[in-house]
Amino acid sequence: MATHMVAAAQRTFRELHGVVVSAGLMQKTVKVRVGGRQWVAQVQKNFHKPQSYLVHDPNDSLRTGDVVAITPGWRTSRNKRHVVKRIIAPAQVPVEERPPVPTEAERWAAALAEARQRGPGRGASPPGGGGSSSSSTRTECGPLRTYANGK
Repeated sequence: MATHMVAAAQRTFRELHGVVVSAGLMQKTVKVRVGGRQWVAQVQKNFHKPQSYLVHDPNDSLRTGDVVAITPGWRTSRNKRHVVKRIIAPAQVPVEERPPVPTEAERWAAALAEARQRGPGRGASPPGGGGSSSSSTRTECGPLRTYANGK
């Protein structure tokens, strides 16, 4: 990945605090309930409206009842868009006896290593610079290719 893309993706996001309500049923996934409020104008009153998130737990270190801090991260599956940042208050087993929760720097290092291992993406030229000479002179822009090439 380009360094400017990594820097843009690493910007800070808001941190949410919640309680783990389901753990151990899915691999590397827990359900966290975050408190919230909803204003109902008809009765001029706030009501509790908790929201549940599926959260990525890379080392399966969370247990039901833990109070955790989560933050939006890259999308790891269809419904998982958050990642565990840290354990605020453990519920059952002490934190020292569990696998550690990886820091944000460790998660980024693992993601970059995996991206390097996968190799270049679709738009990269084949190794050795092979290919026709006409493809190297024209600009590849996906659906806008015809406009960029002046056709």
